[in-house]
Amino acid sequence: MVQSILDDIKAQFSYGNMIARIILVNLFVIIVINLVKVFTPPGSDFFHHMMFYIGLPAETFKWFTRPWTLLTHMFVHQGVWHFVWNMLMLYWFGRIVGDLIGDRKILPLYLIGGLAGGVFFLLWVQFSGYTGYAIGASGAVMCFVLAAAFLSPDYNMRLLFLGDVKLKYVAVGILMIDILFYSAGNPGGTSAHIGGAIMGGLYVAMLQSGRDITAPIQRFIEYLGKKRSVAARPKMQVVYNKKRPERVEPPRELDVQEQIDAILDKINATGYDSLSKEEKEFLYEASKN
Repeated sequence: MVQSILDDIKAQFSYGNMIARIILVNLFVIIVINLVKVFTPPGSDFFHHMMFYIGLPAETFKWFTRPWTLLTHMFVHQGVWHFVWNMLMLYWFGRIVGDLIGDRKILPLYLIGGLAGGVFFLLWVQFSGYTGYAIGASGAVMCFVLAAAFLSPDYNMRLLFLGDVKLKYVAVGILMIDILFYSAGNPGGTSAHIGGAIMGGLYVAMLQSGRDITAPIQRFIEYLGKKRSVAARPKMQVVYNKKRPERVEPPRELDVQEQIDAILDKINATGYDSLSKEEKEFLYEASKN
């Protein structure tokens, strides 16, 4: 059973949509973090110091010496409910955004939303005197909430006890609840949420004017993906026959790899859900080899 679960996770991460991949990364990180916390010896400061190296530190000196935390903090959760709420929100609104603008823009949008949240948090701490660190995907998630609302404001969401509610009202309600209630216990987190929300609206406004600010990130991700694909592709071997020169056909594995590449290109262009049943089964079987 365990191997079957691992195979399903591997297939989803390799060929699923980007929202599923991001959720899996966040799940892996929270599991590792809490395992480290459980096994940290009593009286040790190891866990506390580790969080300052992956969370976004409020102190200016610490942040300048750990700039990678602007990226890592948006994949880090410690509390289970914080993680569950963020991932549910990401799934609900991320799928809407992915359907409207394409799966290939999801990761870049997640990154710029998280970065905007991190920048707003750093601006807030300059006036608050806060000395902790920021963690969580909340800034990135709020970016998706507002992006979805700006892309399709009249889209109906079915809510428990309320029925169909237009997306624009859902987004405004979430933002107002966050500012009015959540800020009382976590003002630093609220600053990150506001930053992500502003980035979501700004992104859609610029996209509708003809400028995609995530394009450089998309090109970089595609470049890394092509390098990985080329490295994994089997090399063709040519055998020379002195007696009778003839053309040597490439091995059959190359045909399989070409099919995989074609399907991956389709996923990048239109998303995993656009694949036929046969293509999904082919990828699943290929992932086992």
